[in-house]
Amino acid sequence: MQIRDLYKKDFPKLLLEINDPPKSLRIIGELPKTEKYLCVVGSRKYSDYGKAVCEKLIEGLCGYSITIVSGLALGMDSIAHRAALKTGLPTVAIPGSGLGEKYIYPASHRELAKKIVESGGALISEFADDWRPRLESFPQRNRIMAGISNATFVVEAELKSGTLITSKYATEYNRDVFTVPHSIFSKTSEGPHMLLRLGATPITQSSDIITALGLRPRDELLQMRDYSDCSTDERELISLLSEPLSRDEIIRRLGKPVYATQTIIATMEIKGLIEESMGEIHLK
Repeated sequence: MQIRDLYKKDFPKLLLEINDPPKSLRIIGELPKTEKYLCVVGSRKYSDYGKAVCEKLIEGLCGYSITIVSGLALGMDSIAHRAALKTGLPTVAIPGSGLGEKYIYPASHRELAKKIVESGGALISEFADDWRPRLESFPQRNRIMAGISNATFVVEAELKSGTLITSKYATEYNRDVFTVPHSIFSKTSEGPHMLLRLGATPITQSSDIITALGLRPRDELLQMRDYSDCSTDERELISLLSEPLSRDEIIRRLGKPVYATQTIIATMEIKGLIEESMGEIHLK
């Protein structure tokens, strides 16, 4: 994987707004050009509940212009990255190490790092390529995770958790903090419940994230858009696209001849009604 410099002039605007931006970054891949960046963090000692919540809520963001940011670490970070890849969302990893192939930390996630880049995402670090992580490396990179993102979403965290450092930076940078209510009997609920007391936005479904990020829910967009000049076939396809679908799945569900469905899709693409991204077709 090719590593190159990302200079300050090319930083995302949000990262330039923080009071201590890095002077430069090293990058592999390309920073996705989505409307919103969402930092997703949580405990390394995650519960089955936390894993299911993270996967389910990210899955519900499918088709939206959102990049998932996390730290490539063990636990919730890797769950968030993998959920984004599975859902077709771009993802950016910010490890607490350099980006040299032998130095990416943890070593067990080097293959995941490659998949992130191959899927159109990126790895970024302000450390030298041969930097091995130290205790202070992680808070240092956490400020970049919070700074590059529109909001930070804490899934699980104990009170003395590095995860809460990221949410602290988000607050200092005047960014939103989201979290999920948990069982009162769980140690990893202590962080989220403290954040809720401090005014974090409670998240119980994907639409909560979409609305909190200032994006319009898909059903609201459907109501706003005028489809009166669409043909019956086009309206049938529109009704299917309440969620992004692959071309093959659309052909299967419509039950029309392949050539006819391909023609409908091509016509709607020309009209600007739909677009294809990451192998799936969704409404524009």
